[in-house]
Amino acid sequence: MNIQDLVRPNIRQLVPYSSARSEFTGAASVFLDANENPFNNPYNRYPDPLQREVKALISQIRGIPAENIFLGVGSDECIDVVYRTFCRPGIDNVVAMSPSYGMYEVCADINDVAYRRVPLTDDFFLDADAMLAAADSCTKVMWICSPNNPTGNAFPLDVIAGLCSRFQGFVVVVEEYIDFSSRGSMLWHLAATPNLIVMQTLSKAWGSAAVRLGIAFASQEIIDIFNKVKYPYNVNLLTQRYAVDILKRHTEVTAWVDRLKENRTALIAALSGLPCVCHIYPTDANFVLVRVTDADAIYDFLRSRGIIVRNRNRVEKCLGCLRITVGTADENATLINTLLDYGK
Repeated sequence: MNIQDLVRPNIRQLVPYSSARSEFTGAASVFLDANENPFNNPYNRYPDPLQREVKALISQIRGIPAENIFLGVGSDECIDVVYRTFCRPGIDNVVAMSPSYGMYEVCADINDVAYRRVPLTDDFFLDADAMLAAADSCTKVMWICSPNNPTGNAFPLDVIAGLCSRFQGFVVVVEEYIDFSSRGSMLWHLAATPNLIVMQTLSKAWGSAAVRLGIAFASQEIIDIFNKVKYPYNVNLLTQRYAVDILKRHTEVTAWVDRLKENRTALIAALSGLPCVCHIYPTDANFVLVRVTDADAIYDFLRSRGIIVRNRNRVEKCLGCLRITVGTADENATLINTLLDYGK
């Protein structure tokens, strides 16, 4: 596979903007190159456009070289840069499983790229043959969310790897909830899979959704193209400093994840005993998809008691379902006690 052949022609020919901080790196005593205000240090200075310190820490934690890492303003920027790099507006298309995270389709619409949905099986399993059957010569990307949102389940790595080997475009595996799963990550397939892109985030296990930092892992060739396409200083200094701090606390974060897994087990057990709960789907994430007797009525009842869950009743294959995030033990107990009052 020639990666360059899959890049949009205008992007392939693009001469990227050369910022002051990309032309010079290293130590200096006087900076007079970027028209910065000399007062209000350090916020007067443009941040590192390649976020080197943050990437070095991610590299240590995930075991992936820093040159194989791209950082964006949340996963949404990482998703968008895939469209802007590979998909010709009005010509190319992408294939995605359904139901799944809604931003893949929204971003496709923004970029004028046709979005082809392929339903999961009734037990929410990925149908690789159906994904391939939906593709044609203009299909540039396949989106795989694993563990999936809103269904919660992760897909076998060999199934995803097989799809990568059979598809002549890019397979993007979004692993925002991977820290809560025992399935394992597709990161270890990167070196041998040139058309694989893996996305993760600081929003979930790392407890940093407000910070907006998304991560894409791919071959150095793909990362170099992404860096050419992105805006020069996309990740600000405050975000980079926070990311360095939280990444150094990875042992504490691991403890958070372990506690949430315990809370998830307890929550599922408690939900299973409620008369309003019909079915609880298996989950590898920090949430559970639950089919209930009346999703709209129960959602409204919980909202009236100040408890907000996600109503997925109108999402494909999720009829009658609520998506419930795993909270603290006290939050989960409040939810269960409130549901016990439902219908009384």
